[in-house]
Amino acid sequence: MTIDQLEGLGVVELEDAAIDRLLENRRVAVLALPDEGAPYPVALSFGFDGDSELYFTYVGTDGRKRRLSDRAEAASVLVYGAETSFTWESAHLTGTLRAVPESRWDELAEVLEGAWRPELFARAADSLEVAVYAFEIETRSGFRHAGLPAGFDVDVRDGDDGVGDEGEGSEN
Repeated sequence: MTIDQLEGLGVVELEDAAIDRLLENRRVAVLALPDEGAPYPVALSFGFDGDSELYFTYVGTDGRKRRLSDRAEAASVLVYGAETSFTWESAHLTGTLRAVPESRWDELAEVLEGAWRPELFARAADSLEVAVYAFEIETRSGFRHAGLPAGFDVDVRDGDDGVGDEGEGSEN
């Protein structure tokens, strides 16, 4: 579908400020790294610096994600949220990755503090080697759909949920 066709269905393009709000309010993204044959997607928690960089924490030293990150000339990130099938937003970012030296980690503590970390990863980080990677955003685009498409009619008055009238008025 084209953007014009999507707009006719209620999808709108996000401006940079709206993309920033999405990055500030979401904590998990899909990082797609180049690999032979097909990209390698990885779901990761992230911190956003409020400007132009995302920060990812990697646990362990010998994983595929780290090897691919170290050799990637470019990568992409998808950040999204879907509350319902008619209420969602997403941002696609492209950019470059680089390892952040440990000497800079203290200055990133506040940015990384907001990253979502399941307890399993928190425990693993205590016993395994950790690395921090910065993703510098070079391009960004995003879309949002916030409501029913034009012409979609649901009658919800008087408690009617649109499911049907079966059993209405019966005493069960």
